[in-house]
Amino acid sequence: MRTLLLVTALIFALLAVQTAVAAGTDTQPAAVARDPDYESGKQAIEAKDWKLALERFSRAAARDPGNADIHNYLGYAHRQSGNLGAAFQSYGEALRIDPSHRGAHEYIGEAYLIAGNLAKAEEHLAALDRLCFFSCEEYRDLKKTVEAFKQRAKP
Repeated sequence: MRTLLLVTALIFALLAVQTAVAAGTDTQPAAVARDPDYESGKQAIEAKDWKLALERFSRAAARDPGNADIHNYLGYAHRQSGNLGAAFQSYGEALRIDPSHRGAHEYIGEAYLIAGNLAKAEEHLAALDRLCFFSCEEYRDLKKTVEAFKQRAKP
């Protein structure tokens, strides 16, 4: 009985940690949040001003080229602008910097679906399945998008 209680407590503790980590999509230190271009880029994303987002995140990336979050946001803005080639480059750079970047795996998977490449999207879904101890938001979102893609593809 005592072992069961300890295991249950451990599971709840792990869930709490994962929930706290998943609460923010940024994986880099708080210092990046003080970058005015980074903050302005995030605001531009929220406003769906893709041109401004690209400008601001490009400037932030020039100062901090090793920041996976910046490259992930650049990829997102490129994808929303319709430039899949640049989006794939930015997501690829984010994943080169941080191979476990859940946001980049989700977004590149979505980009592959836009390009009609279900197999590559499923590779990133599988990567998220490995990265998320329990299901995470990025996994659930990409899984839902993959399933919708499959439904649309049915004859």
